[in-house]
Amino acid sequence: MLYFIPAWYQQNTWKELEQNWHTRRMHTEFDDTVKQVQMFHRSGMREFKILLLSHTPNFRHFLHRQGVYHARYWSCFDAIQEVKRKKAQVFSFHNLDWPKNVEFVYTPYVVLAFLNGEKYAQINFGEAGNPIEVSMYKKDVLVRRNIYDDRGFVSATELYEDGVIAYTDYLTEKGVVKMRVYQDTGIVDINPKSNTYLVTNDENDEAKTFSKLRYDSLSEVIMEVFEAHVLTDEEDGVYCVAMHELNIMPLKTLMDKKRCILSFYGDRYRIKDHPEGKVFVKKAGYIITDSEATTRYLKREMEEEIDNVIDISPYDSRMDFGISEQLTVQKILVPVDDLPEDRFRSLMIALAQYLCENEKAMVHIFTRNAQFDLPEILINKIATIIEEAGFDPKMALGEDENEDDAENKMVDESENEVLGRFVVEQCVDELSVSKCIREQRIMIDMRHNPDLYLQINCISSAIPQIVRRETQYMQNGYNGFVVTDFERIPVALDYFLGSLANWNQAKVYSYEISQKFTTRNLLKKWEQVQKTLEIE
Repeated sequence: MLYFIPAWYQQNTWKELEQNWHTRRMHTEFDDTVKQVQMFHRSGMREFKILLLSHTPNFRHFLHRQGVYHARYWSCFDAIQEVKRKKAQVFSFHNLDWPKNVEFVYTPYVVLAFLNGEKYAQINFGEAGNPIEVSMYKKDVLVRRNIYDDRGFVSATELYEDGVIAYTDYLTEKGVVKMRVYQDTGIVDINPKSNTYLVTNDENDEAKTFSKLRYDSLSEVIMEVFEAHVLTDEEDGVYCVAMHELNIMPLKTLMDKKRCILSFYGDRYRIKDHPEGKVFVKKAGYIITDSEATTRYLKREMEEEIDNVIDISPYDSRMDFGISEQLTVQKILVPVDDLPEDRFRSLMIALAQYLCENEKAMVHIFTRNAQFDLPEILINKIATIIEEAGFDPKMALGEDENEDDAENKMVDESENEVLGRFVVEQCVDELSVSKCIREQRIMIDMRHNPDLYLQINCISSAIPQIVRRETQYMQNGYNGFVVTDFERIPVALDYFLGSLANWNQAKVYSYEISQKFTTRNLLKKWEQVQKTLEIE
């Protein structure tokens, strides 16, 4: 059995990432564990189970969004709260115990409850339309927030004093308080009348008593329950742990007792910032990274040879040639997150120069930052940069311009004025990124480490890439160019956008490279890891 311990945490707390349906998504749900679970779920190559350490009352909806609804899992908080229900349940807020004279007001986003003319409650809903929380008010001040489990019961309730959270009660599915976590101190009190948790062994649940009634932190409670669960599992399984500072505690328990795989994903856990992680890297049965760049970084920081490491992309290539050839506009995708200020300026000037040479081209500034006013900030910044460089600032799309109109009519023939040709693409989740990529003709990523997901999408869509250094997804001179001199960017762009033959040739090379990253080939790498661990 392969056990996955994910890093699905909300801002380094023991909470899930669920949010109201109408709230702008500020993060992506996709990471290495999501992809690993998806691959094993769809291939059936090996039995696996997810071990959840965080409070996830809407986990069934998360699994559904990732296409792995029937994946097996064990939840630490289900064990703590002695929850035995497994299936999501449809329930209505109307079925809750409301006062007789309550009046509901339906807004486009939430449902408000009024009692005697005063705001009594606010019901918020998840992306599936299920109630996820009900906030209670007294004289317009928040006094309580009930957090609902998608299986049809109150999972936790937060109590507020003068609008500030004081403590959180975690409940059983029958509504009995199991434990109370104080916000200011983090101390946890266990209900002496309900001081047991569930230990699952061979799918059978056994009640076990907490070792004490007061804990210094919620982490301490979680570790006691987790250790009890792991120690009762006599099967010689393999544990794949997503490297994260909250997962270091369970690693301390697992490392000397079980075979462990450590999974490094991007900047989530940098050894440079967490030197204590070196001990676990040395003891790990195997180490999986998301790219060759992460592997090189890890070896450099460890300052010693690491043999049991392999890079397995968390993204697989799926050929979808997109629709860029069908568009009259040649869209240039330009990621700018974490791009140094001097490079950003040089890049915008180089792009403005190329736009003057190619009337069909448009620049799509790409960002994963969900800040509400970021598009306007970026456009104004670009307008200032290109104006100082001697270009028409109207090349930057103003807030009153419409992107669709700009694509269809980039030059105003009657007034001979240049309309906006810089557009901001604000893509947080992977679905919106993939949708954006399908319309792009080429990508320019001038950051030190190009975006892994964008590069995979580029070879999947068979579009060329211009980057600062060669990667496993871009071979210089074949499906793109390595460019460090910004003055050479217009020449590189013209090579692919000025000649359909060159662009098609890059398309062929992109397809060949993409075959290395199909689901089948990624699973072969996983087989290699598993065979190595079995030999040990």
